[in-house]
Amino acid sequence: MGVEITTTGPLFDGRAERALADAAADARDDVAEFAEEHVLALTGQYFRHPTGYYESHIITSRVSADVALVHDQGVVYGPWLEGVGSRNAPVTRFAGYSHWRTTKTLVQARGPEIAERAVRRHLPEMGG
Repeated sequence: MGVEITTTGPLFDGRAERALADAAADARDDVAEFAEEHVLALTGQYFRHPTGYYESHIITSRVSADVALVHDQGVVYGPWLEGVGSRNAPVTRFAGYSHWRTTKTLVQARGPEIAERAVRRHLPEMGG
């Protein structure tokens, strides 16, 4: 007497694996988009005399399949604006705006929720 086992569905035909990869990519992109939008919102809120130059240099770059980096492309006065440059307080009265540190803290708090939403969008493709 023999037993025949048939395996079908997303888990066995590769659809679940593709959906999981898509979910991870969407999560990476969604979190990075949130970070970029937030840092730009803070620069608009905090900067007293914006020229648009600094803001135009804030971009998101994909570093690897798993990592996206939001940055200011190395604008020379970026550390001074953030408040971590050698010419910030106590050398001068300007303490900086902390727009990057504030964004990092918010992304650490909200990132898991944003990523979870991306994964939930792909659950039906995974058979869930």
